[in-house]
Amino acid sequence: MRGTPYPTLGELLRRARATVAARPGAVRLRAVGTSRAGRPLWLLSAGHGPRHILTVAGAHANEPVGGVTSLSLAERFAREPALLQESGCTWNFLLCLDPDGASLAGRWLTGRPGEGLPGEGLPGEGLPGEGRAAAEASPTLRGYYRRFYRPAFAAQPEFPPVTSDPRPVMPESEALVRLIDELRPVVQFSLHGVEVGGSFLQLTRAVPGAAAAYRRIAADLGIPLEHRPFDGMGWLAESPGVLVLPDSGPTEERDPSGFTSQATWLYAMRHGTVSAVVEAPFWSVAGVSDPRRVAEPRREVAEASEILLGRAKQLEAVVGELGPRAPETPEEIAHFTAARELMDIGPGVVDTWNSAELATTVGNAVSLGVAARRIPLRAAAMMRQALGGAPALDTLVEAWARELASTFDARWVPVTDQTELQIRTMLALARALV
Repeated sequence: MRGTPYPTLGELLRRARATVAARPGAVRLRAVGTSRAGRPLWLLSAGHGPRHILTVAGAHANEPVGGVTSLSLAERFAREPALLQESGCTWNFLLCLDPDGASLAGRWLTGRPGEGLPGEGLPGEGLPGEGRAAAEASPTLRGYYRRFYRPAFAAQPEFPPVTSDPRPVMPESEALVRLIDELRPVVQFSLHGVEVGGSFLQLTRAVPGAAAAYRRIAADLGIPLEHRPFDGMGWLAESPGVLVLPDSGPTEERDPSGFTSQATWLYAMRHGTVSAVVEAPFWSVAGVSDPRRVAEPRREVAEASEILLGRAKQLEAVVGELGPRAPETPEEIAHFTAARELMDIGPGVVDTWNSAELATTVGNAVSLGVAARRIPLRAAAMMRQALGGAPALDTLVEAWARELASTFDARWVPVTDQTELQIRTMLALARALV
């Protein structure tokens, strides 16, 4: 099974329905809300215990790993119901929190736009033969970024705006909050993936034995851990690859664009829920786990900042040379909005890097180097699609994708290993908490 592609959203739904049909009653499927475009949000539940576990997949449109992880574990529970009976739990899987975004981001799986009507299943109901053959081979970063999509920060449903923000809450966010209030889960898992780098785990409360178990799982699968992830700046580094929210930790999330939200995995804390964010890399970089100290951390930060700001300026120049062209279709507008945001956040990101104690280890310096290249690459990839695939932008995306892969010796992680990392981590934490 090594090299297995990510299922499309349509394939996830078909497999979920097949699992329910094979084990009626033991596994159930229901819609718990709809997206902005009217696509159902599907919840697959296994077991009948009074205590609940919730797994949220597809919070970020460009991260398909959580869906296949969720379905794989649900299928395991369907085959072996005793696994849940012993714990007295019902395990609930939200298969995709952002199906609208995933319908755009999933094009790199199929090589063509996703299809499907609002309210009738999910997009991408089939694959042409050549698309399937391409998907089963180890993907390339170039292919991934040519059809890349990740919504602007305010359009990511796992992060609803704070109450003081006048923007309306997305229906996907409202559906997830309702589900959290309904289930009051013992533990909530949020499954994520990062294009290039290593794995890490964020916990809203320390769980005895979790860090050691997580390190063993990653080591067994040969997946490097981010030595000190900088995603959670205000979080405590309990051990390499593991961040824990301190007692006086942030109750809100603020991204480089200035958008402030209350993450849904922080919202769940009011029910005593422990939330765990599990990141799996698509392409791994061994260097992110290097614990050696860096002689001059400020120089490492300065070099990463120069790359980020320099490439943003380069992208700005290329877009300017193309002349005025306004995006026209809703899809082009979505790509343009997200790309424009990433082109503008560079100074804010650099300020954050300079204000924190970063790049103190080789691993963290490598992570910064990856981020400095990833942000403008994402922007260029989406701007390319927003402006009709301009050759100049196509050349930029290809060059930057190749440079990212070669600079850090990025290695494709088989999907089976990505999902196994998340499944084993969830099971280990569930055993500790339930």
